[in-house]
Amino acid sequence: MYTGAGLEGDQSLSGMNKRLPQQSLESFPIYGFTLIGSRRDRSIGPRRWRFLGLLEYLRHYPDTQVDTRGNARKVWLFEFRIHEKPNVVPVELDTNLSVKLIEQSRSLYPTQKDEREVVVLASLPNSEKKDAAVIEAARARLLASSPEEFEHFVKDLLARSGFDKAAVTRFSQDGGIDVNAYAGASMWPLQGTLIQIQAKRWLHTVGRKEVAELRGSLLPHARGALVTTSYFSKAALLEAAESGKLPIVLVDGNEVARLSLEFGSKT
Repeated sequence: MYTGAGLEGDQSLSGMNKRLPQQSLESFPIYGFTLIGSRRDRSIGPRRWRFLGLLEYLRHYPDTQVDTRGNARKVWLFEFRIHEKPNVVPVELDTNLSVKLIEQSRSLYPTQKDEREVVVLASLPNSEKKDAAVIEAARARLLASSPEEFEHFVKDLLARSGFDKAAVTRFSQDGGIDVNAYAGASMWPLQGTLIQIQAKRWLHTVGRKEVAELRGSLLPHARGALVTTSYFSKAALLEAAESGKLPIVLVDGNEVARLSLEFGSKT
């Protein structure tokens, strides 16, 4: 994940921000680095950046972030696939290497157009009463939690929302059900219905594959929901509502943050 260029104010899709998506057509090299220490830390020396590898552009979309003054601003987020090998890239060969890596990646992980499009779900009624900066700050706190902590947050949010017997399942990395709960008395037409939830504390986009896998993990007669701190691809939305299949409820990062504020859950 990379937040576009521009440290202050709303970002625009111009300059380098406009150039990055063009890699999908031209396959030029993009180098990825991560900062490993502050310039004030003299023990690190001049090598404060670690090379991640050549990057492959996947998708980009607008988002809201809070700046250092606590004000909400519009930014552009970019998602990349990291190619860690080769870990040494001769500059004179970087274009050829990038072309080869991207071609191999696209053959191994073919991505449809709908998976490249990200959809920010519409908020529930009266969400406009919540300030954008407050919502984004709540989402940032959720992103700072661990995956296991996020599962317990979802369980707590369900309990505060009127669900009964909310419980976290055994924590694992197998992509199964994370939280079980039952519709409470206030949801009288659905009272007693088992709701099975997958909680994904992700930065990157949730796609069609994750929605389909959740549906396949549900117990008979249960209803499913996927809750994430990030967003969903258009393909994920289509899969969740596909005719002839059990519908899956999708809750993105903005909405789960808004709900946490509405029901007073600790984030």
